[in-house]
Amino acid sequence: MSERVFSRPYSAPVEPPHGPLKGLRILDFSRILAAPFCSQILADYGADVIKVEQPGQGDETRSWQGKGENAAWKPGTEPVSFYFAAINRNKRSITLDLKKPEALDVVRRLARDVDVVIENFVPGGADRLGIGYAELSEVNPRLIYASISGYGSTGPYAKRAGYDAIAAAEGGLMHITGHPDGGPVRPGLGMTDMSTGLYMHGAILAALYNREKTGRGQQISASLFETQLSLLINIGANWLNMGVDGKRYGAAHPSIVPYNTWRCEDGVWLALAANNDRQFRKLCSVIERDDLPEDERFATNARRVEHRPLVDEILDAVFASKTSKEWLRVLDGSGLAHGPVNSIQKAFEHPQAGAREMKQTMVWDAVESGEWQAIGPAVKFGETKAAIRQRPPMLGEHTCAVLEEAGYSEEEIELLREKEAV
Repeated sequence: MSERVFSRPYSAPVEPPHGPLKGLRILDFSRILAAPFCSQILADYGADVIKVEQPGQGDETRSWQGKGENAAWKPGTEPVSFYFAAINRNKRSITLDLKKPEALDVVRRLARDVDVVIENFVPGGADRLGIGYAELSEVNPRLIYASISGYGSTGPYAKRAGYDAIAAAEGGLMHITGHPDGGPVRPGLGMTDMSTGLYMHGAILAALYNREKTGRGQQISASLFETQLSLLINIGANWLNMGVDGKRYGAAHPSIVPYNTWRCEDGVWLALAANNDRQFRKLCSVIERDDLPEDERFATNARRVEHRPLVDEILDAVFASKTSKEWLRVLDGSGLAHGPVNSIQKAFEHPQAGAREMKQTMVWDAVESGEWQAIGPAVKFGETKAAIRQRPPMLGEHTCAVLEEAGYSEEEIELLREKEAV
């Protein structure tokens, strides 16, 4: 995508952005997880993201410190948390009280020179504040306006607040997550939130591409509920086409056997999959059970699915007979997909995590240790590298700089402060 997609030139941040989206400017009203995750991806790719926060409080995740976390931050740095930091790097923070008319004037002035606005108010909330698509597209017809909500902008649930766990529940994910003899389980991460952010970041780029051809902006919307339904994929297709409801299989796969985790002699769980009959025969050879493929109950994947409990029982005993290290040595080089179920510590200590720069360190004097450890960008570009170029912003840290870029004088900024608009 060429730089002519983007709006007029603007004053660059102190540390100029790099990456494929260098030159893209985003005004970000979002909070919590889905939308900030979306804007962070775009920021990692080089976009200049201006995060608008409420004075005094900011994004709610600034206050979401884990147990004992306060000791990791130097006194006087609040509100800030590692949760907030994990999804707001490479952004600049300004504070605006959107209930003040002077703040709305600031928004309209900024909107003239940005390419994208991102918000996750309850549908209608941005319009009531005077920062909806209708208002801002008047000052910038080329604007891409991205809205994320719990249920979407129309329908009987449109005005309901939306959270990851509720979308996972109502969208069917919890129904199929957990063990067969247990209750529904929320995944350990906000997967529905983050998947929505991933969907939206791609939609924003598609809308920018369309703008390059047509010259026109547009509003795009995504919701947690719609995201979760779309992610049902094969489970959803089985219900829609055959009336077969999803079930909980623990770590197993509903239509592939074996595809599960097994407890080894040392208590470590091993994940392993044999996706087809050839791989199953290879697995049986490796574990020295060449008799299994000859058994008609296990000869094909369809038959193994029918006899899932028996396959699991056999493999439970097999893998319990050796330690995880022994089994990893046996499986190494077999071509079979396998690996231990790692703790978070071991996941980041994995040699591949280091090789792919998935752990990155940045100096940050707000942290007691003086260093902040960040999770690296997941996608690597051959020419225009994604990068963590700036630490997460302190609340309102860049208010003056952004206002000056927009043409405000020192006297005008001070007047905004006096009226408590910033």
